[in-house]
Amino acid sequence: MEPVLKARNLVKRYGRVTAIDNCDFDLYPGEILAVIGDNGAGKSSLIRAISGATIPDAGEVWLEGQKVAFHSPNAARSAGVETVYQQLAMSPALSITDNMFMGREIRRPGILGKWFRMLDRPAMQKFAREKLSELGLMTIQNINQAVETLSGGQRQGVAVARAAAFGSKVIILDEPTAALGVKESRKVLELILDVKSRGIPIILISHNMPHVFELADRIHIHRLGKRICVVDPSQISMSDAVALMTGAMKPDDIPA
Repeated sequence: MEPVLKARNLVKRYGRVTAIDNCDFDLYPGEILAVIGDNGAGKSSLIRAISGATIPDAGEVWLEGQKVAFHSPNAARSAGVETVYQQLAMSPALSITDNMFMGREIRRPGILGKWFRMLDRPAMQKFAREKLSELGLMTIQNINQAVETLSGGQRQGVAVARAAAFGSKVIILDEPTAALGVKESRKVLELILDVKSRGIPIILISHNMPHVFELADRIHIHRLGKRICVVDPSQISMSDAVALMTGAMKPDDIPA
């Protein structure tokens, strides 16, 4: 089986700091691939390079067998790669609906939309409400309120709902439950499984090891800017995974 998304020999340097050091990456169709590593290991740098938020200094990326070079997150989104960054990449002053449809607004039918560029706000609001309801964010009463008025958990939920709604080939989630409560976190995990059931592969970056072992089909372990190994969560313990990502255990030490 060919990877739906793969990278080879990615390199990214910031002055004398090497954030990504000849890193390889493989995501297969229909899987949840967790990416774990200690703080500063380069996980977010890797994801930013794959998703167009950062342009790597060297290396190549392929999507569905075609070599790609995303020079912006919008280019990746247009190709079907949707990402929820840790910073969420949202405009606080805009409404929930406007943030969900930023760059892909629905125009009104006929001459009003085609020539006068008028937005079909009722359709956008209905879609946004449906997606938030699927995530269980029922505490948001007004779909048109500014994102800056939401709690941190609500903002995270809106970003995850947006990615799930529009990601067609790959969805990348960077710490999607970091700011969420127990109930909201459970809804996000259920949404991730629902997206997987639709055949869309997911990259999950997380420090929450119970979530990683509950969801992941494979675990990419990142250390010092590169992939040191990929493991099957059913064949390894959480403590061994932590030992690998901190350097206390070497990949060769994994029991056969």
